Amino acid sequence: MAHRPLRIGTRGSPMALAQTGMVRDRIAAAHPDLAEPGAMELVVVTTVADKVLDRPLSEIGGKGLFTKELEQALLADQVDIAVHSMKDVETWLPDGLVIACILERDDPRDAFLSPRAGRLADLAPGSRVGTSSLRRGAQVLMRRPDLRIVPLRGNANTRMKRLEEGACDATLLAIAGLERLGLADRAQEILPVSEMLPAVAQGALGIECRAGDTALIERLQAVACPATTIVVGAERALLEELDGSCRTPIAALAQIDGDRLTLDGLLFLPDGSAHWATHRAGSTADALAIGRDAGAELKAKAGETYRAKLQ
Repeated sequence: MAHRPLRIGTRGSPMALAQTGMVRDRIAAAHPDLAEPGAMELVVVTTVADKVLDRPLSEIGGKGLFTKELEQALLADQVDIAVHSMKDVETWLPDGLVIACILERDDPRDAFLSPRAGRLADLAPGSRVGTSSLRRGAQVLMRRPDLRIVPLRGNANTRMKRLEEGACDATLLAIAGLERLGLADRAQEILPVSEMLPAVAQGALGIECRAGDTALIERLQAVACPATTIVVGAERALLEELDGSCRTPIAALAQIDGDRLTLDGLLFLPDGSAHWATHRAGSTADALAIGRDAGAELKAKAGETYRAKLQ
């Protein structure tokens, strides 16, 4: 590491660059040698998800399209680490790669943006809610079946621009992302988790690297958040049990109070016509088992309806 810069792989969207800049700054603060000029460099990698913006992710290969090229760059030794939104990371990683650490989670909730209403509940019947997230669309329709879901792809800035242009009457974005872009004031409402349960790992950033880079993995622990690692582990265990992907509307949120963990999970049909819920509480030491058990319960509850509609 002393002979070349630490090469940090990132997507090129404004959000990705802002997030990667945050991670770089935290690494520099933890390791003064990496704060020296030229000690780290950003390497922008374009992903399929950045190129194909006219179709939902569920139609072109799922959320792994945000990470595939970054993972290929890691395996080809073109970058040393890659920064991801953990909600975009596939349930199973390619052989030879690991999530080295997960940073402290920001606000996991979703924000409501609209020029036509101050709250989601106040949208007029028939209003168009722009989102390509099956999770968000299903939860909107659960509560407001009189609304219409229309596809809206692109990075956060693009989606806000499309909203302004009238492509839809409202949209939903992660408040953590808006905060990282300095645009939190664009949100009319931050939706409580009782109304819009977040995506698995929403608001958390992770650093992926090669499994054999043990010295680097050790250094990265300085920016890891143990509590976030536990809650994201529980949520991803639930997702893994359900074989979750972008084609499966799943929401989950784990929270810690002392040494106790609670986990809420939801599985939906995309049109919001049916949903199944689970709630778990237990010791933080059992986080992964709690997540797996919650996922198994959801799968059992949904049964044939889920398999017939989503598989």
